[in-house]
Amino acid sequence: MKRHKQANRELNESQQGSEKSESHADGVPVHHKKQAKRELRESEHDSTKSESHDDGFPIMRKKGKRVPSLGELETGKGRSKINKKITHGYQSVEGKMSHPMEDYVFAQFKQVDGNELGLFAVFDGHLSQEVPDYLRSHLFDNIINEPNFWTDPEEAIRKAYKFTDSAIMNKTIKKRKGGSTAVTAILINCETLVVANIGDSRAVLCQDGAAKQLSVDHEPNKERKVIEERGGFVTKFPGDCPRVDGSLAMSRSFGDKRLKEHITSEPDVCVEEVDDDTEFMILASDGVWKVMSNQEAVDCVKNVEDPRLAAKHLIKETLKRKSRDDISCIVVRFQ
Repeated sequence: MKRHKQANRELNESQQGSEKSESHADGVPVHHKKQAKRELRESEHDSTKSESHDDGFPIMRKKGKRVPSLGELETGKGRSKINKKITHGYQSVEGKMSHPMEDYVFAQFKQVDGNELGLFAVFDGHLSQEVPDYLRSHLFDNIINEPNFWTDPEEAIRKAYKFTDSAIMNKTIKKRKGGSTAVTAILINCETLVVANIGDSRAVLCQDGAAKQLSVDHEPNKERKVIEERGGFVTKFPGDCPRVDGSLAMSRSFGDKRLKEHITSEPDVCVEEVDDDTEFMILASDGVWKVMSNQEAVDCVKNVEDPRLAAKHLIKETLKRKSRDDISCIVVRFQ
Protein backbone atom coordinates (compact mmCIF):
# COMPACT_ATOMS: atom_id res chain seq x y z
CA MET A 1 0.00 0.00 0.00
CA LYS A 2 2.76 2.41 0.93
CA ARG A 3 4.46 1.46 -2.28
CA HIS A 4 1.30 2.42 -4.30
CA LYS A 5 1.00 5.83 -2.53
CA GLN A 6 4.63 6.63 -3.19
CA ALA A 7 4.20 5.69 -6.87
CA ASN A 8 1.15 7.96 -7.13
CA ARG A 9 3.07 10.89 -5.57
CA GLU A 10 5.95 10.42 -8.04
CA LEU A 11 3.47 10.27 -10.94
CA ASN A 12 1.78 13.52 -9.83
CA GLU A 13 5.16 15.29 -9.44
CA SER A 14 6.18 14.07 -12.87
CA GLN A 15 2.95 15.40 -14.44
CA GLN A 16 3.34 18.76 -12.70
CA GLY A 17 6.93 18.99 -13.89
CA SER A 18 5.92 18.22 -17.46
CA GLU A 19 3.23 20.93 -17.33
CA LYS A 20 5.74 23.50 -16.12
CA SER A 21 8.19 22.63 -18.91
CA GLU A 22 5.65 22.64 -21.77
CA SER A 23 7.39 22.11 -25.10
CA HIS A 24 6.92 23.25 -28.69
CA ALA A 25 6.87 20.73 -31.51
CA ASP A 26 10.65 21.05 -31.75
CA GLY A 27 11.01 19.64 -28.28
CA VAL A 28 12.53 22.77 -26.68
CA PRO A 29 10.78 23.86 -23.46
CA VAL A 30 8.85 27.13 -23.79
CA HIS A 31 10.44 28.74 -20.75
CA HIS A 32 13.89 27.86 -22.10
CA LYS A 33 13.08 29.61 -25.39
CA LYS A 34 11.79 32.71 -23.61
CA GLN A 35 14.93 32.84 -21.48
CA ALA A 36 17.13 32.43 -24.57
CA LYS A 37 15.32 35.30 -26.35
CA ARG A 38 15.76 37.57 -23.30
CA GLU A 39 19.47 36.75 -23.14
CA LEU A 40 19.87 37.40 -26.88
CA ARG A 41 18.16 40.80 -26.61
CA GLU A 42 20.32 41.74 -23.63
CA SER A 43 23.46 40.56 -25.45
CA GLU A 44 22.58 42.60 -28.55
CA HIS A 45 21.82 45.65 -26.42
CA ASP A 46 25.14 45.41 -24.60
CA SER A 47 27.20 44.92 -27.78
CA THR A 48 25.53 47.78 -29.69
CA LYS A 49 26.43 51.38 -28.95
CA SER A 50 24.94 54.55 -30.40
CA GLU A 51 26.95 57.61 -31.28
CA SER A 52 26.44 60.71 -33.42
CA HIS A 53 28.29 62.95 -35.85
CA ASP A 54 28.47 66.67 -35.09
CA ASP A 55 25.23 67.22 -36.99
CA GLY A 56 23.36 64.80 -34.81
CA PHE A 57 22.44 61.86 -37.04
CA PRO A 58 23.01 58.48 -35.40
CA ILE A 59 25.51 55.81 -36.38
CA MET A 60 24.81 52.37 -34.95
CA ARG A 61 27.90 50.29 -34.35
CA LYS A 62 28.26 46.72 -33.16
CA LYS A 63 31.67 45.68 -31.91
CA GLY A 64 33.19 48.64 -33.76
CA LYS A 65 31.42 47.97 -37.07
CA ARG A 66 28.51 49.77 -38.70
CA VAL A 67 25.24 47.89 -38.25
CA PRO A 68 22.93 48.09 -41.29
CA SER A 69 19.27 48.69 -40.59
CA LEU A 70 16.70 46.48 -42.27
CA GLY A 71 16.19 47.30 -45.94
CA GLU A 72 18.89 49.94 -46.11
CA LEU A 73 22.58 50.13 -45.44
CA GLU A 74 23.01 53.70 -44.28
CA THR A 75 20.87 56.79 -43.81
CA GLY A 76 21.11 60.14 -42.03
CA LYS A 77 20.48 63.87 -42.10
CA GLY A 78 21.82 67.19 -40.78
CA ARG A 79 21.37 70.95 -40.74
CA SER A 80 23.58 74.02 -41.04
CA LYS A 81 24.15 75.99 -37.84
CA ILE A 82 24.43 79.36 -39.58
CA ASN A 83 21.52 78.93 -42.00
CA LYS A 84 18.75 76.68 -40.70
CA LYS A 85 17.16 76.49 -44.15
CA ILE A 86 20.11 74.51 -45.50
CA THR A 87 19.68 70.81 -44.72
CA HIS A 88 20.96 67.52 -46.04
CA GLY A 89 19.87 63.89 -46.04
CA TYR A 90 21.26 60.73 -47.53
CA GLN A 91 20.64 57.05 -48.04
CA SER A 92 22.55 54.07 -49.42
CA VAL A 93 21.33 50.63 -50.42
CA GLU A 94 23.25 47.57 -51.52
CA GLY A 95 22.69 46.44 -55.08
CA LYS A 96 22.05 43.02 -56.55
CA MET A 97 25.52 42.55 -57.99
CA SER A 98 27.77 39.65 -57.00
CA HIS A 99 29.98 41.72 -54.69
CA PRO A 100 29.62 43.30 -51.23
CA MET A 101 28.52 46.93 -50.82
CA GLU A 102 31.26 49.25 -52.14
CA ASP A 103 29.56 52.67 -51.88
CA TYR A 104 30.59 55.00 -49.05
CA VAL A 105 29.00 58.34 -48.12
CA PHE A 106 30.17 61.36 -46.14
CA ALA A 107 27.77 64.16 -45.15
CA GLN A 108 28.47 66.60 -42.34
CA PHE A 109 28.47 70.29 -41.39
CA LYS A 110 31.71 71.17 -39.65
CA GLN A 111 32.96 74.30 -37.89
CA VAL A 112 36.54 75.15 -38.89
CA ASP A 113 38.49 78.28 -37.86
CA GLY A 114 35.33 80.30 -37.30
CA ASN A 115 33.81 79.18 -40.61
CA GLU A 116 31.26 76.53 -41.46
CA LEU A 117 31.91 73.88 -44.08
CA GLY A 118 29.28 71.58 -45.48
CA LEU A 119 31.18 68.46 -46.53
CA PHE A 120 29.41 66.02 -48.83
CA ALA A 121 30.79 63.11 -50.84
CA VAL A 122 29.95 59.82 -52.52
CA PHE A 123 32.71 57.27 -53.09
CA ASP A 124 31.88 54.31 -55.33
CA GLY A 125 34.47 51.55 -55.07
CA HIS A 126 35.21 48.87 -57.65
CA LEU A 127 36.86 45.61 -56.57
CA SER A 128 37.52 47.38 -53.28
CA GLN A 129 35.96 48.50 -50.02
CA GLU A 130 39.29 49.66 -48.60
CA VAL A 131 39.86 52.50 -51.08
CA PRO A 132 36.44 54.22 -50.73
CA ASP A 133 36.54 53.71 -46.96
CA TYR A 134 39.98 55.34 -46.84
CA LEU A 135 38.70 58.26 -48.91
CA ARG A 136 35.77 58.79 -46.58
CA SER A 137 38.13 58.90 -43.61
CA HIS A 138 40.90 61.07 -45.09
CA LEU A 139 40.06 63.04 -48.24
CA PHE A 140 38.27 66.01 -46.65
CA ASP A 141 40.90 66.33 -43.93
CA ASN A 142 43.60 66.38 -46.59
CA ILE A 143 41.73 69.10 -48.51
CA ILE A 144 41.13 71.32 -45.48
CA ASN A 145 44.73 70.90 -44.29
CA GLU A 146 46.14 72.25 -47.55
CA PRO A 147 47.75 75.64 -46.67
CA ASN A 148 45.95 77.49 -49.46
CA PHE A 149 42.49 76.00 -48.92
CA TRP A 150 40.86 79.27 -47.79
CA THR A 151 42.51 81.41 -50.47
CA ASP A 152 42.41 78.99 -53.42
CA PRO A 153 40.11 76.03 -52.69
CA GLU A 154 40.22 74.77 -56.29
CA GLU A 155 43.99 74.33 -56.25
CA ALA A 156 43.88 72.92 -52.71
CA ILE A 157 41.42 70.26 -53.84
CA ARG A 158 43.59 69.27 -56.80
CA LYS A 159 46.65 68.95 -54.58
CA ALA A 160 44.73 66.97 -51.94
CA TYR A 161 43.30 64.56 -54.52
CA LYS A 162 46.82 63.90 -55.83
CA PHE A 163 48.29 63.55 -52.33
CA THR A 164 45.52 61.16 -51.25
CA ASP A 165 45.94 58.99 -54.32
CA SER A 166 49.69 58.80 -53.68
CA ALA A 167 49.00 57.71 -50.11
CA ILE A 168 46.73 54.94 -51.40
CA MET A 169 49.41 53.81 -53.85
CA ASN A 170 52.20 53.88 -51.27
CA LYS A 171 51.17 51.08 -48.92
CA THR A 172 48.80 53.15 -46.78
CA ILE A 173 46.22 50.51 -47.65
CA LYS A 174 47.38 46.93 -47.22
CA LYS A 175 45.12 45.59 -49.98
CA ARG A 176 45.89 47.86 -52.92
CA LYS A 177 43.50 46.07 -55.24
CA GLY A 178 40.78 48.02 -57.04
CA GLY A 179 39.91 51.68 -56.71
CA SER A 180 37.13 54.21 -56.33
CA THR A 181 35.34 57.15 -57.85
CA ALA A 182 34.80 60.36 -55.87
CA VAL A 183 32.42 63.27 -56.10
CA THR A 184 32.93 65.86 -53.37
CA ALA A 185 31.09 69.08 -52.63
CA ILE A 186 32.24 71.69 -50.11
CA LEU A 187 29.77 74.40 -49.11
CA ILE A 188 31.72 77.32 -47.62
CA ASN A 189 29.72 79.43 -45.16
CA CYS A 190 26.50 78.54 -47.01
CA GLU A 191 27.54 80.83 -49.87
CA THR A 192 30.06 79.13 -52.17
CA LEU A 193 29.87 75.58 -53.47
CA VAL A 194 33.06 73.88 -54.69
CA VAL A 195 32.48 70.56 -56.47
CA ALA A 196 35.17 68.13 -57.63
CA ASN A 197 35.07 64.63 -59.05
CA ILE A 198 36.88 61.76 -60.68
CA GLY A 199 35.04 58.84 -62.24
CA ASP A 200 31.32 58.55 -62.91
CA SER A 201 29.70 59.54 -59.62
CA ARG A 202 27.81 62.74 -60.31
CA ALA A 203 26.74 66.07 -58.78
CA VAL A 204 23.63 67.78 -60.15
CA LEU A 205 22.27 71.15 -59.08
CA CYS A 206 18.65 72.25 -59.39
CA GLN A 207 18.33 75.93 -60.26
CA ASP A 208 14.84 77.30 -60.77
CA GLY A 209 13.60 73.81 -61.61
CA ALA A 210 16.30 73.02 -64.19
CA ALA A 211 19.03 70.40 -63.75
CA LYS A 212 22.65 71.55 -64.07
CA GLN A 213 25.45 69.00 -63.94
CA LEU A 214 28.42 70.22 -61.89
CA SER A 215 30.65 67.17 -62.31
CA VAL A 216 32.18 65.51 -65.37
CA ASP A 217 31.69 61.84 -66.26
CA HIS A 218 35.16 60.51 -66.97
CA GLU A 219 34.46 57.95 -69.67
CA PRO A 220 37.23 56.10 -71.54
CA ASN A 221 35.96 57.08 -74.99
CA LYS A 222 36.03 60.77 -74.08
CA GLU A 223 39.68 60.55 -73.00
CA ARG A 224 40.85 57.90 -75.45
CA LYS A 225 43.60 60.15 -76.86
CA VAL A 226 45.15 60.83 -73.44
CA ILE A 227 44.94 57.14 -72.49
CA GLU A 228 46.65 56.07 -75.71
CA GLU A 229 49.35 58.75 -75.27
CA ARG A 230 50.07 57.19 -71.87
CA GLY A 231 50.50 53.77 -73.48
CA GLY A 232 47.05 52.35 -72.76
CA PHE A 233 44.12 51.44 -74.97
CA VAL A 234 40.32 51.54 -74.94
CA THR A 235 38.22 48.55 -75.97
CA LYS A 236 34.49 47.93 -76.23
CA PHE A 237 33.10 44.44 -76.46
CA PRO A 238 29.55 43.79 -77.72
CA GLY A 239 27.00 44.47 -75.00
CA ASP A 240 29.57 46.14 -72.74
CA CYS A 241 30.78 49.70 -72.12
CA PRO A 242 34.19 51.08 -73.21
CA ARG A 243 36.99 50.09 -70.84
CA VAL A 244 40.58 51.18 -70.24
CA ASP A 245 42.91 48.29 -71.10
CA GLY A 246 39.79 46.11 -71.38
CA SER A 247 39.22 46.46 -67.64
CA LEU A 248 38.20 49.81 -66.09
CA ALA A 249 34.97 51.53 -67.14
CA MET A 250 36.28 55.02 -66.32
CA SER A 251 39.33 57.06 -67.27
CA ARG A 252 40.05 58.60 -63.84
CA SER A 253 39.95 57.07 -60.37
CA PHE A 254 41.62 56.72 -57.01
CA GLY A 255 43.68 53.56 -56.66
CA ASP A 256 43.75 51.04 -59.52
CA LYS A 257 47.50 50.68 -59.20
CA ARG A 258 47.99 48.31 -62.15
CA LEU A 259 46.35 50.84 -64.50
CA LYS A 260 47.83 53.99 -63.01
CA GLU A 261 50.24 54.63 -65.88
CA HIS A 262 47.27 54.97 -68.23
CA ILE A 263 44.73 56.82 -66.02
CA THR A 264 44.84 59.76 -63.62
CA SER A 265 43.38 61.02 -60.34
CA GLU A 266 43.24 64.64 -61.56
CA PRO A 267 39.78 65.99 -60.66
CA ASP A 268 37.55 68.35 -62.55
CA VAL A 269 36.65 71.23 -60.23
CA CYS A 270 33.94 73.87 -60.50
CA VAL A 271 32.76 76.72 -58.26
CA GLU A 272 29.13 77.75 -57.96
CA GLU A 273 27.71 80.64 -55.95
CA VAL A 274 24.54 79.82 -54.04
CA ASP A 275 21.79 82.33 -54.88
CA ASP A 276 18.00 82.62 -54.67
CA ASP A 277 17.55 80.31 -57.69
CA THR A 278 19.62 77.51 -56.11
CA GLU A 279 17.09 75.00 -54.81
CA PHE A 280 18.94 71.76 -54.07
CA MET A 281 21.83 69.52 -55.08
CA ILE A 282 22.00 65.77 -55.67
CA LEU A 283 25.21 63.74 -55.28
CA ALA A 284 24.86 60.12 -56.33
CA SER A 285 26.74 57.06 -57.52
CA ASP A 286 26.21 55.72 -61.02
CA GLY A 287 23.56 53.31 -59.77
CA VAL A 288 21.21 56.30 -60.18
CA TRP A 289 22.57 57.73 -63.42
CA LYS A 290 22.49 54.43 -65.29
CA VAL A 291 18.69 54.56 -65.27
CA MET A 292 17.82 58.26 -64.84
CA SER A 293 18.74 61.51 -66.56
CA ASN A 294 19.74 64.59 -64.57
CA GLN A 295 16.36 66.23 -65.14
CA GLU A 296 14.45 63.07 -64.23
CA ALA A 297 16.33 62.88 -60.93
CA VAL A 298 15.61 66.55 -60.19
CA ASP A 299 11.93 66.18 -61.06
CA CYS A 300 11.72 63.06 -58.89
CA VAL A 301 12.64 64.87 -55.66
CA LYS A 302 11.84 68.55 -56.24
CA ASN A 303 8.58 68.38 -54.28
CA VAL A 304 9.99 66.42 -51.34
CA GLU A 305 11.02 68.97 -48.70
CA ASP A 306 12.77 66.62 -46.28
CA PRO A 307 16.17 65.84 -47.89
CA ARG A 308 16.49 62.40 -46.33
CA LEU A 309 13.04 61.43 -47.60
CA ALA A 310 14.03 62.92 -50.96
CA ALA A 311 17.12 60.68 -51.11
CA LYS A 312 15.00 57.70 -50.13
CA HIS A 313 12.39 58.56 -52.76
CA LEU A 314 15.03 58.88 -55.48
CA ILE A 315 16.52 55.49 -54.62
CA LYS A 316 13.06 53.92 -54.56
CA GLU A 317 12.40 55.24 -58.07
CA THR A 318 15.82 54.03 -59.21
CA LEU A 319 15.06 50.53 -57.97
CA LYS A 320 11.73 50.58 -59.80
CA ARG A 321 13.74 51.17 -62.96
CA LYS A 322 15.69 47.97 -62.30
CA SER A 323 19.05 49.44 -61.28
CA ARG A 324 21.14 46.54 -59.98
CA ASP A 325 24.21 48.45 -58.79
CA ASP A 326 24.90 49.81 -55.30
CA ILE A 327 23.08 53.13 -54.94
CA SER A 328 24.07 56.08 -52.75
CA CYS A 329 22.43 59.48 -52.80
CA ILE A 330 22.83 62.76 -50.90
CA VAL A 331 20.33 65.60 -51.24
CA VAL A 332 21.29 69.08 -50.00
CA ARG A 333 18.43 71.59 -49.85
CA PHE A 334 19.29 75.30 -49.94
CA GLN A 335 15.74 76.58 -49.43
